[in-house]
Amino acid sequence: MFQRIVTFFEKQSFGVCTYLAERLNMSISKIRLFFIYSSFLAVGFPIVFYILAALVLDVRQYVKRIRLRIWDV
Repeated sequence: MFQRIVTFFEKQSFGVCTYLAERLNMSISKIRLFFIYSSFLAVGFPIVFYILAALVLDVRQYVKRIRLRIWDV
């Protein structure tokens, strides 16, 4: 049951922690723990940052797809 929940969240996540971990050369689990612990301490501010970062990453991927389509013509 727990593994199904973890798999669901990993598939539905936006890849923010993975992106940050790759850019900072850190472990993904450390980044995730940072977001979890800091959201308790900072009363939800990291959650707002996570959502904004997810939107920015999603827009970047969308722009890259559009840019590739334009040059394919």
